[in-house]
Amino acid sequence: KEFGKERLLAFKQESEAERQETLIRLTFFLQQGPSYYFVKYWEGIGVCGWILVSLSFLLVLITFPFSIWMCIKIVKEYERAVVFRLGLILSKRAKGPGLILILPCTDVFIKVDLRTVTCNIPPQEILTKDSVTTQVDGVVYYKIQSAVCAVANVANVHLATYLLAQTTLRNVLGTQSLSQILSSREDIAHNIQVILDNATYQWGIKVARVEIKDVRIPVQMQRSMAAEAEATREGRAKVVAAEGEMNASRVLKQASLVLSESPAALQLRYLQTLATLATEKSSTIVFPLPMNILQGLHMSTGNKKPSH
Repeated sequence: KEFGKERLLAFKQESEAERQETLIRLTFFLQQGPSYYFVKYWEGIGVCGWILVSLSFLLVLITFPFSIWMCIKIVKEYERAVVFRLGLILSKRAKGPGLILILPCTDVFIKVDLRTVTCNIPPQEILTKDSVTTQVDGVVYYKIQSAVCAVANVANVHLATYLLAQTTLRNVLGTQSLSQILSSREDIAHNIQVILDNATYQWGIKVARVEIKDVRIPVQMQRSMAAEAEATREGRAKVVAAEGEMNASRVLKQASLVLSESPAALQLRYLQTLATLATEKSSTIVFPLPMNILQGLHMSTGNKKPSH
């Protein structure tokens, strides 16, 4: 009953993964009973281990209450403590947050920070698939999900993750061309995140995010790419201008067909264009007068006779 009350109180302060682990252990404990754990722990440390633990506990009782300050340790909310008793991980799980009790001379504890860690990847010189040398740097965000795995399965979990991130970045970008690196950064970053997450799972690491910060291209390559982009823009501009001229010629053809039906409309359009030019800029405009208009005037004057 006391075990159940203590676990129920700590159950409210643990994360979701730790809650599931605690629930499994509690169910297994209720099925097997306390004698099973006592036998397993006895087989783990042996007779000499029990003697040393007993002597350490006796030393605590003799020097009480001064020894209590050596036994009580404080674990912060974002930390977990992995306790080793005679070289074995105590209860096979991390302890905390809050107060924990350890025995002097037999227990050693290691604190593990569970907060998100930012890992800056220095610029890596990479030879792309199309034989272009570039320098790419990035950043990796990860956190420790299992404190026991981070302590027991790898010597230095942060250094191992840092070196693995550099190697993975070089390997993944080496299989991509320069245009793919520049245009598909998000997809490449997601692939690197999946690879790192699968590789660091046994270390108790959860990779939250991977970002590619900068892609540095040689100056000569930048000039050639700028010239290529300028030539592409000029080609597009010429195509657009040619399409405009083609559309304008079609419209002019249709307009000429309409004007050919009425010769007077052509003359009116001609006079309207001259009026437009005169309003924009004051100048003297000399233009030929159509002969049909002069013939009409001559005929009208010839038919008139002077009156006496």
